Amino acid sequence: MSVRLEGVGLTHANGFVALQDINLQIAHGERVAIIGSSGAGKTSLLRLLGTSLRPGGGTLELLGNQPGRLRGRALRQLRSRIGLIHQSPPLPPRQRVITAVLAGRLGQWSLAKALLSLCWPLDIDGARAALAPLDLDEKLFARCDQLSGGQLQRVGIARVLYQNAELLLADEPVSSMDPVLAEHTLAILNQLASQRGQSLIASLHAVDLALQHFPRVIGLRQGQLLFDKPSEAVTRDDLQQLYANQSLDTPEAPVHGNSPATATAPPRCV
Repeated sequence: MSVRLEGVGLTHANGFVALQDINLQIAHGERVAIIGSSGAGKTSLLRLLGTSLRPGGGTLELLGNQPGRLRGRALRQLRSRIGLIHQSPPLPPRQRVITAVLAGRLGQWSLAKALLSLCWPLDIDGARAALAPLDLDEKLFARCDQLSGGQLQRVGIARVLYQNAELLLADEPVSSMDPVLAEHTLAILNQLASQRGQSLIASLHAVDLALQHFPRVIGLRQGQLLFDKPSEAVTRDDLQQLYANQSLDTPEAPVHGNSPATATAPPRCV
């Protein structure tokens, strides 16, 4: 099992309850999308799974480990098995793309090898291979401040692909891309995760992308798990409950409560 949560809750320091009584299991190799409105708890859940936050209650297990019980080297080893794809990748502006991609394995390399790679790239072919499926191999030696927002997001994805982590966590990984590029990038990410047997969990505002590219979809509302279904079983009623205060704006969607949802509701956020 890649992920197991039992009765997990999370309250931020300001008293905001981000997650409540989350029960969830995700098997090795599963690909899951998390959807919900802003503030629903999607990013908080991913930060828990990335070990940057600790639950306020319940049990959290990642890749057979309970991160709350780990310290030092054991915790670092667990984190090296988890790949984080950020909405805005933390890439230094003057850093070269090749250095950014190779940084994906810094947690797996010895200190000497990591420092040497920062000065002189040690695996040019490996970095190029990670960038190629994302159509960025020609940017190998470009500086990050020369790239667009969508290109930076793809560099962040390439870094995690190079890391070859067992569990991939993606927080709005295509939010800066146009619709065509977003479709292509998610297709590549899902294809590679499937081929490698990696678990992939992605938060997405664009419901059409979640339904199209992920076999399983989780709906979060106000920190609670509203539904957890195969994508083809998600109905218009499910989406109306999930986005109760938002217009679905889909005149072509089925009007019957139990009809499957179309892949156009609610509108894409790009």
